[in-house]
Amino acid sequence: MITVHHLNNSRSQRVLWLLEELGLPYTVKRYERDARTMFAPAELRAVHPLGKSPVIEDEGRVLAESGAIVEYLVDKAGGRLGAPADGDDALRYRMFLHYAEGSLMPPLLLKLVLSRVPIMGKIALKRIQPMIDVHLDFVERELAARPWFAGAEMTAADVMMSFPIEAARARAGLDATRPHTLAWLDKVQALPAYRRAIEVGGPYAYD
Repeated sequence: MITVHHLNNSRSQRVLWLLEELGLPYTVKRYERDARTMFAPAELRAVHPLGKSPVIEDEGRVLAESGAIVEYLVDKAGGRLGAPADGDDALRYRMFLHYAEGSLMPPLLLKLVLSRVPIMGKIALKRIQPMIDVHLDFVERELAARPWFAGAEMTAADVMMSFPIEAARARAGLDATRPHTLAWLDKVQALPAYRRAIEVGGPYAYD
């Protein structure tokens, strides 16, 4: 059975969602962030040298990195929620699967870090938000053209995109000026599997 090493308010929440969507059996080992620093606890280093979440264990393997975990689980489920058959949709699937962490998440994380730096952080934030807005405008155009990130059906690319979109709504200016993105997020958060994952994972700051 798959073991998910789950850190509260982290990317591992979307791993739980994917597992619920795929119907794969799993157990959860919970970890709590330090209330002052918000860092992951040292115990996670005993699971993986990076000491971060998500990490899963399955059949003697220990696997880190959200995108790698998502691809592994899709393969384990026989390709369910994987790349669509249509060539263009398949390319979009692959792009968004990597775009979530490779392009969209870094400026969001930078904004979070800078928001905790007095004075100089506030000055730097004025340069970060325009960068984020470029991404949010791109996402809005994509979701105006199709109901899901890769096409007509939900895929694992939507699972990967959920965390940065939730973070953007919480702290980076995603609001009613981008209605297609908000509609997508509302649709995602209403899914039964998503709601079950929230119950399993516990309180989630971006819910």
